[in-house]
Amino acid sequence: MADWTETYRPTTLSAVRGNDKARDALRNWAERWEDHRKAAIVHGSPGVGKTSAAHALAADMGWPVMELNASDDRQADVIKRVAGEASKTGTLTAGGSGRRLVILDEADNFHGNADYGGAREVTRVVKEATQPVVLVANEFYDMSNTLRNACETIEFRDVSKRSIVPVLRDICRREGVEYDEAALEAIADSTSGDLRSAVNDLQAVAEETDRLTVEDVVTGERDRTEGIFEYLDTLLKNASAEEALKASYDVDETPDELLNWVEDNVPKEYAGGELADAYEFLSQADRWLGRVRATQEYTYWRYASDNLTAGVAASRREPKGGWTRYGPPSYWRKLGQTRSTRDRRDSIARRVADAEGTSLATARRELLPYLSAMTHHCRNRDLTVRMAAAYGLDASELSFITGSGADTNKVGSIVEDAADLVAEQAVEKGGNAFFDAGDPSPDDTGDGSETAESDETAAESGDGQVTLGATLEDAAGADGEDTVTDSEGDGSANQTDDPGSASAHDEDDGQSGLSDFF
Repeated sequence: MADWTETYRPTTLSAVRGNDKARDALRNWAERWEDHRKAAIVHGSPGVGKTSAAHALAADMGWPVMELNASDDRQADVIKRVAGEASKTGTLTAGGSGRRLVILDEADNFHGNADYGGAREVTRVVKEATQPVVLVANEFYDMSNTLRNACETIEFRDVSKRSIVPVLRDICRREGVEYDEAALEAIADSTSGDLRSAVNDLQAVAEETDRLTVEDVVTGERDRTEGIFEYLDTLLKNASAEEALKASYDVDETPDELLNWVEDNVPKEYAGGELADAYEFLSQADRWLGRVRATQEYTYWRYASDNLTAGVAASRREPKGGWTRYGPPSYWRKLGQTRSTRDRRDSIARRVADAEGTSLATARRELLPYLSAMTHHCRNRDLTVRMAAAYGLDASELSFITGSGADTNKVGSIVEDAADLVAEQAVEKGGNAFFDAGDPSPDDTGDGSETAESDETAAESGDGQVTLGATLEDAAGADGEDTVTDSEGDGSANQTDDPGSASAHDEDDGQSGLSDFF
């Protein structure tokens, strides 16, 4: 049997049920696209018809569709190659004025290191697109501020029971399924606004019976999370302590995340004594979460949850009413604003940790503050130079630690001196690592004949090298005869350069190779 969700997917926007306002906003966005040329973010709970509405829009506008699923292809190069090119290229064979619709499904999955630059590339594609782009997302606030601000936003709400039942009734008639009206209402009740799940449940029950009755509908309570905004409305306005705690079980947020949400939004409802009491409970929750972080004992989460849900609800002196605009935690916004600074700090700390053989956390928490204090504003210049050389710091990283401007002459000269110091240390520590008297000469042809330039090169090299384990200050004798250092340590430190001497020639040739390397 074919999948009914695909068989009865809306082919025109007018067939999209339960979100008339969002449907009209989406059509209006498409019709005005030539004027604003902005992408659209269509967001809402799973199963409410977001992707179906985007495809129906394309059908209404006569636009071919290019769809990319963010869960499958999140790397920046894939986004750039597929979505980027599609958003800039129309079609000559279909679509009004060569238009095509680019649909990027599950766009809220572009976050974290797993995307390999995908989130940044999506933002760039949206800003530079010359074709209409629709981003479909379940969690609107999981997307970056930059991306959200670059797009028009259209919210699809949960489909009401009175909108779901007619859809189920129509499918039953088309499929020839006999039904009781109460059975369809029971399916609509159990799916909590998820139209796609309601259709799936209807098909599953219809395949097992000739006539649909309430007794056949035993889908039970669907495992569906409650949105954070709906929960805040419940918690802060009218729920009892017990109701607030039980409702939190359906919220897909950890206690740490939920604490941030409640902390920022409670002043929008509470004031005076009830606000003070609510913050007291939140402080208790924060203490328990601190114990979790310190001991990794996650059973303490229950005590944190009790305080930040039941405790906050119990602080309310009277029910609240009306509509309130809740917002995401300011803590997240601050993290976004300081992300580049934290990335630079972690990059430096990682290098320090590798060099000193310690953990990244220790380098970040204990070593970087000491380095910063000792080299504040580069006042201890010699120490600052040695620090920059030891950890390979560039101008921006050095200024981050010392607090100096990255483009100042002082920082620039320190970075240059650090590079010189690294080069000197490489020479000093290299010793004889780059040549060996026993190795055949690079100029040796293998048949016993050598080039006539070997002796001249060896003489030049002998003058040029100052220190390499053993000092070559006496490389040139007072009588003008060229000499070489005995790298074998056999006592013959100075030998007259004799073209006929194989030993002398091998040493000269080794020095020539080292001089070329540096």
